[in-house]
Amino acid sequence: MLVRHDLDLTRVGSVGDVPASMSRIQLGTEGSYKGRPFEVVGRIIYEYERGHWSEWHVRLADGTSAWLSDALAEYAVSRQLDTPANIPRDAKMRVGDSFRIDGTAFQVVTMTQARYVGVEGELPFEYWDKSEVPMVDLESTSGRFATIDYSEPEPLLFVGEYQEFDELELANLREIEGW
Repeated sequence: MLVRHDLDLTRVGSVGDVPASMSRIQLGTEGSYKGRPFEVVGRIIYEYERGHWSEWHVRLADGTSAWLSDALAEYAVSRQLDTPANIPRDAKMRVGDSFRIDGTAFQVVTMTQARYVGVEGELPFEYWDKSEVPMVDLESTSGRFATIDYSEPEPLLFVGEYQEFDELELANLREIEGW
């Protein structure tokens, strides 16, 4: 595992095999989000009591990053925002609780304990801890969603929206035999 700080690379260890993905998305997949080209450059794999999921780190053409997820043929793109003061600094909330984020009303729909089980490619942060952390998912009535990630001392907030497969204009997808 290598960590990049500007132009310097530092070896910090090695990682076992990354769990296989059933997704056609892979490192090097290219696409477009709201007219902005992107490339998939990394992946983090989370595990929870009912299975696992992948979040794909994408680098947009302007150099900023976002996250692309695909679960059960639903695609979503999210970006990290500053966490507003009205978000609890611990995960003490309940399904149904409401919060206003970036001018939009969101409601808590699921709360999950998850841990990462692997990474590959480039990520926008260093991540080593494999302990379980709370993840809180929220939805709005306007089709937007948010995730509060409690893996850091200050919670991380990601806000995004669902996208149709064709809207993403994906290329360089992984071929899956039989599909």
